[in-house]
Amino acid sequence: MELDFERCYRAVDSRDQRFDGWFYTGVTSTGIYCRPSCPAITPKRDNVCFFPSAAAAQRAGLRACRRCHPDATPGSPDWDLRADLVGRAMRLIGDGVVDRDGVPGLARRLGYTERHLTRVLTEQVGAGPLALARAQRAQTARILVEKTGLTVAEVAFAAGFGSVRQFNDTFRAVYGLAPTGLRARLRAPAATAAPGAIAVRLAFRRPLPAAVLLGFLAARAVPGVEAATADAYHRALRLPYGPGAVTLTPHDDHVGAAFRLADLRDLAPAVARCRALFDLDADPAAVDATLGADPAFAAAVAAAPGVRVPGAVDGFELAVRAVVGQQISVAAARRVLARLCAATRPVTDSTVGTDPTTDSADPTATDTEARTELVPFPGPAELLELPDAAFAMPAARRGTLRALAAADDDGTIDLAPGADRAALVERLGALPGIGPWTTGYIAMRALADPDVLLGTDLGVRHGADRLGLPTAGAGLAGHAARWRPWRSYATVRLWLCTTDPTNGRTDRR
Repeated sequence: MELDFERCYRAVDSRDQRFDGWFYTGVTSTGIYCRPSCPAITPKRDNVCFFPSAAAAQRAGLRACRRCHPDATPGSPDWDLRADLVGRAMRLIGDGVVDRDGVPGLARRLGYTERHLTRVLTEQVGAGPLALARAQRAQTARILVEKTGLTVAEVAFAAGFGSVRQFNDTFRAVYGLAPTGLRARLRAPAATAAPGAIAVRLAFRRPLPAAVLLGFLAARAVPGVEAATADAYHRALRLPYGPGAVTLTPHDDHVGAAFRLADLRDLAPAVARCRALFDLDADPAAVDATLGADPAFAAAVAAAPGVRVPGAVDGFELAVRAVVGQQISVAAARRVLARLCAATRPVTDSTVGTDPTTDSADPTATDTEARTELVPFPGPAELLELPDAAFAMPAARRGTLRALAAADDDGTIDLAPGADRAALVERLGALPGIGPWTTGYIAMRALADPDVLLGTDLGVRHGADRLGLPTAGAGLAGHAARWRPWRSYATVRLWLCTTDPTNGRTDRR
C-alpha cells in the first residue's frame, strides 16, 4: 500500500482527524508512532515515515505514542470497501480468527497458502498475519490493564497470548513499559467491576448521526435479544467462547461500549462486531461527497451528514432476519423472530444482559424479576432442532430457513466477516427461496459491502419517487451508477426518505 508522503505530512501538520486509521506516523528521532491527529509538535520531515498499519510501525521497531493512543483509532475504511484477499483477511484477523485457529486456520478459510497470504499482507499492509494479530492482542491487553483489575497472567491469557513472558515482551515492545508500569501510571486504579464486565471507547470518524442509527435498530429490535432506548442500544451476543451482552451509547467523539462477557477472550471479536454493527470504520466524508454531488441527495446529505449502513454482529442472524423479512412488514418480522428466539433453549449464564426497557413497577422485585433476560440469537444448530410449529410461517419459508441453517452448520456457506462476497451471493442464491433482494441485503449488512443497490425493494422505490428519481429497475440502476462505490449508503438514505417507516407489507427492510 503506497502512501503519498506530501499528502500524509500535510494531514499530520494540520492534525486532521479524518485520516486517523488510514495511516500511522512513525517518528524515527523518538522511536514512536502516532495517529495523524496527535496533538504533539509536528515532527521534522527528515524524521518522519508513514505506515499503513500499526503492526507495520511495530515491525519497524517503533512503540505506540502514550499521548494519542494510535491503536485506538477507527479502522481503515479500505477494508470494508475491498472484497479482495487483503480486505477479507483484515476483517477475519479483526474478528480474532488467528488467535483461535492460527495462521493455518486463517489461510484455510481464505483458500490460500500461508506463504502467499503472508506475502500479500506484508506487501500491502506492511505486516504479516501474525504481526497483525499481535498488534491486536497488544491493544486488547492494554484495555484490560487499564480497565480491569485482572492480574498480569489473567490479562495475558484473556488477550490471547500463549504465555506471560510473551505477553510482557510484546507489551514492552509496543508500549515501552511493562503492564504493571502502565497500570501504575494511571491517575486512578481500575474500578472493581463484576467478572467479565469491561467498558471500551469505540472511536469513529465524524459525523455520526446517532439518532438515525438508533432509530433504525430500534424499529427492528427483536424482543428478548436486543432493545433500544432514546440514547443507547442493548443486546445479547453469541461469541466464539460463550455468550455476552453489550450496551452501546453514542457520544460526540466516541461510542461507549459496556461489555459483559462469559470469557474475556471474546473481547476483541466483540469489539470488532460492535464496530461493524454501527459502521464505525466508515469514511463519511468520502460517502457524502459522492452522494451529495447528486442534486437528488444534496439536501438530505446536508441535513443529515454521516449516515451509516447498520451492519450485523452475527452473519447467520442477519441472514435469518433477511429471510423472515421477505415481503412482510418490519413489525410482523419482529414478531416472528421473537417467537423463534423464545422457542430455543434459554441461556441462563449470569453474564448475559437484561432489557432496560422492561423495568418492573414493583420496587421490591429483584433485578432478575424486574427485567427481561436478553438471550443471544439462536445459532444454526438450535434453529434446526425447532419443531415446525415454532416457525409461524408458510412451509416454503420454513424450508428456506432450515436450508440456510443446514448450509451454515455444515460449512457450505460462510457468513463470517471475511467471507468471499461473490461466492456467498452465488451459494445463497442456490438455496430454495432466496433471491437477489435477500442476497443483496445480506451482503450489504452482514458482509459490509458498501456498493449494494436494492433496486427492487419497495421502500427504496418509494424513497426514489419522493426524490424525483426513476423508480423502474433499469432507470434507477442507471441513475445509481453515479453513486458507486457507495450504493449501500444511498439505499439507506432512500429508506429514510419514506414518510412511514412501517409502511405495511411494502416495508421489507
